[in-house]
This record gives sequence, structure tokens and C-alpha cells, in this order.
Amino acid sequence: MPDYRRAWHPGGTYFFTVNLLQRQGNDLLTRHVDLLREAVVSVRHRHPFIIHGWVVLPEHMHCVIELPPNDADFATRWRLIKIAFSKALPKTERRSRVRVARNERGIWQRRYWEHLIRDEADFRAHMDYVHINPFKYGLVTRLADWPHSTFHRLVEQGIYPADWAGGDEDVLGYKD
Repeated sequence: MPDYRRAWHPGGTYFFTVNLLQRQGNDLLTRHVDLLREAVVSVRHRHPFIIHGWVVLPEHMHCVIELPPNDADFATRWRLIKIAFSKALPKTERRSRVRVARNERGIWQRRYWEHLIRDEADFRAHMDYVHINPFKYGLVTRLADWPHSTFHRLVEQGIYPADWAGGDEDVLGYKD
């Protein structure tokens, strides 16, 4: 088994990618986005963190979050978010023998991608990556049309223009 090394940095800002187990043709996250929001709100209430950017796609999500000073425990937060979301859904998914033996649901990939943000340029690049994803995956031609994103809040704050990645420009090299 690979030796995964996590960057535990109290008060750190992190980029995450979290995937469903079955990604192909799965729209579970957007279909039940309200349950996902409730899970995040509940966990944030007990284990605070700041959401800088978040996008929910049909079968995965990306976010940039900041932990409180003296707190590096993002793993507990993700475990609790996944559990709360899973518990809110009926048990209809196929589960492997291993997952049944461990009493696990067959909804989430066990692992997730995490990256400790190093500096302001790294922060901006990851925020752009989070918000460009609906466009990148061909879900919309204008980011303003994707409802499951902090893009809208950031437009209101003047951080992004409303027409950023509107389909005409070559944003981050994703458009042919």
C-alpha cells in the first residue's frame, strides 16, 4: 500500500477534491445537493472552517477551505461530512464484500486529494481551478449558469466578473 503523506498544518488553507465511488454517469451530489449542504453546515457548526471556494459537480467536488488556528484536523471534517451525507440517503447502492464487512456505504471513494496552499499565487490558481470546473467538464458555457458554486458569492464580492469564463475566452487553457 502506498505511503500517503498528509500535510498537517494548523490554521492552514487547503484545496480538496472529493469523489464519489461510482463516478461514471452518477449525479448523486447535484441531485442531493441540499443534503450535502446540510451535512457541511452541520459539520462546520461543530468543527469550524472557512469556505473560500466550493463547487459541487455531479460526481465530485472541489473546495478551498481554511482551518482555525491551532487546528489541522481536516480528516475529521471530511469523515463527518461524508457520514452525514451518506446517512441522509437511502441504502440503494451496491456494496462490495469489504464495505459490507466494514459496515461502510458504497457512496464515497475512501481517499481524497488534499493540497496545502503555499502562497497567494497558489491560492488564486486553486480558486480558479475550483470555479472553472463546470465549464471544463462541459456542464455550462457560462459559469454564472452553474448553481452549485461559490462563484456567485465571489461575483457579488467583486472578486470575479460575472462573465468570467463565459465561453468566448481561453480561460486557463481549457477552451479549444
